[in-house]
This record gives sequence, C-alpha cells and structure tokens, in this order.
Amino acid sequence: MRRAAVAIAAGTMAVSLAACGSAKESGDKADSTGSAKKGDDIKVGLLLPENATARYEKFDRPLIEKKVKELTGGKGEVVYANAKQDASTQNQQVDTMVTNKVDVLIVDAVDSKAIAGSVKKAKDAGIPVVAYDRLAEGPIDAYTSFDNETVGKTQGEALLKALGDKAKDGQIVMMNGSSTDPNAAQFKKGAHSVLDGKVKIGREYDTKEWKPENANANMEGAISALGKDKIVGVYSANDGMAGGIITALKAAGIADIPVTGQDAELSGVQRIVTGEQYMSVYKPYPQEADVAAEMAVALAQGKSLDSIAKDKVDSPTTKAIPSVLVPVVSLTKDNIKDTVIKDGIYTVSEICTGKYKAACDKIGLK
Repeated sequence: MRRAAVAIAAGTMAVSLAACGSAKESGDKADSTGSAKKGDDIKVGLLLPENATARYEKFDRPLIEKKVKELTGGKGEVVYANAKQDASTQNQQVDTMVTNKVDVLIVDAVDSKAIAGSVKKAKDAGIPVVAYDRLAEGPIDAYTSFDNETVGKTQGEALLKALGDKAKDGQIVMMNGSSTDPNAAQFKKGAHSVLDGKVKIGREYDTKEWKPENANANMEGAISALGKDKIVGVYSANDGMAGGIITALKAAGIADIPVTGQDAELSGVQRIVTGEQYMSVYKPYPQEADVAAEMAVALAQGKSLDSIAKDKVDSPTTKAIPSVLVPVVSLTKDNIKDTVIKDGIYTVSEICTGKYKAACDKIGLK
C-alpha cells in the first residue's frame, strides 16, 4: 500500500487548515496524551459507525488490521466494534475500550457531536484518539479523511457534465447524507458551490442515517411533487442511497437520467457499467486506512506525527489537529479499469457477473 502524503490547496479544503507547527509542537501533541511510550505490543481500539455501507467491513477494518500488524511486526492487536449506526452504542463502546485499557483509539463517529464526551473520557484516561473519515468533536489527537468539499464538487461537476443542455431547462433532486454526519454537510457545501445557478434544484433532502430506504421514500416524494417529466437528474451523496433512488425512478418509469454516487461500492460500479448510475466517487481506502494505522501506532508509542501528518485542521472544539487528507477520483464507466480494478479493490470477474457481462463487454471490461 502506498503512503498518502498529500498537500492540498487551502482553497479546496473541506476543513480550515492552519500552518504546520514545529517538530517540537507536534512531538508535544503526542506526549501530551499521557500514553506511556510502548514498543510493538500495543492494543488499538477500532470503532466503525455502521455495517450497511459495504466499505467498512470489506475495506476499512481489514486494511487497518493488516497495517497495524505490519507496523508492529505482528505484535499489535486491533480490538474492533461496530456501532451499527447508533450513537449511544458507540459511546458505550468507547467506555468499554477505556475500561479494557487500549493504548489508542481510531474512531469513525456515528454522530460527530455526540461522541465528544466519550473522546474526552478516553483522553482523560491517557488514551489518544484518531478521528477516522469523520472529524469527531472533543480533544482529538489526529485526523485522516478525504477532502470532503472536493467530493461534493466532483459529484456536482460530473452531474452538470452529464446533463449538458438539459441543465438549463429541467430540475434536479438533491439527496444529501445524514444531518448528524459532518462529512455530509461538507459534501453538500461542495456540491452547491458547483450546482447553484447552473441548474434548478426542485427538491432537496437530508437523508436520515444515509439509509437507502429513506432515500427511496424521499425520491418517491420528489417525483410526486415535481412530476416525472420535470426531473432531469439526481445528486445522490453516496452509492447506497443511489440504489434506493434508482429503484424509485424505475418504479415511476423514469430512465436514462444521470444519478451520482460515492464510495465505489460494488453494486454502484455495476450500475455504472449498465448505465443506471452515471458516476461514483472513488476514495482510495487503502491510503486512508494506512494513514490511520500509522497515526495510531505512532501515538500509542509516544512518537511524533511529523513524518505522517503535514497539515493541520480545526474542529469546532479543537484547533490544529495533525491531519492527512487523501484525494479522490470521479469514477465513470470510462475509468473503471484504471481505478478500482488497477488498485485491486475489485476484479473484473467480481464486477462482470452473469447479468452484467454483456454490459461489461460493451465497454471493453474483460
């Protein structure tokens, strides 16, 4: 896996960047956690938010576990828990990790605000916390994610490209993510920065818990309110919701309109192959997972993050958090080979199963 060391222009950042501190400042940050310096025999707590989105069990968990083992000569242990989209459950899981005296936590928060108290509990117990994928509130020690505003801009730009002249006359529906997820707000902000003034937004929704069934219900409501002949495209913040949206479109007899997505889920990639979904945002999870593991092991061992995190971000509660933001790619049928297949995320045989084989052959995916 290649290490992510990304410098991104301040104008495109999804969070505010502060100037990098000195080596001493960064070293102090690691030492201030109260974590005693340890060797490779460390225990890493990994808390992921849900298992409805395929990425967490298929990519994030195994990739982080593999990298921790690699960095510790096989001695490091990853203790895993999944909150299944319940913020209270995740807070209890943090408490359990603190009781079991893990050396460091990697937390992908269900609710960025609700987790703050539990992050403080961990900090008070001398356990440093890495915010993973979503910038949790509280005294976070490090953060890695993708440039979330750029994700939204990438989706919006792709949708406008697909619409062409239709953008002038028709209306789109915006299906944003959950209001409890800070990333969703950043995706939405990025998308609006591209779409506003270029296309009429007929209906817009913040989709509870990112659930496909909620997106499906919202889309049915939009079709009823706007009329099926008035909708020319759909901004969907991720692939799971895109599936629910496309089901609603099909049921209403609406076909051949572009729908965006994110996460490059297998079902999303297959829909792109058939043309049901126009694009997804491919986020190189191996890079993000590697960085999270590197940060966690370094913090557990009382080491500086200087060689890992070149930037800093501010959360609503904590300033100058050492961070790495990984770039993203717009995934369409034209670059499936050069992205998810090249990076080993999927094989051609996984994508091009029986019902998709003819469509794969048509776009040269063999």
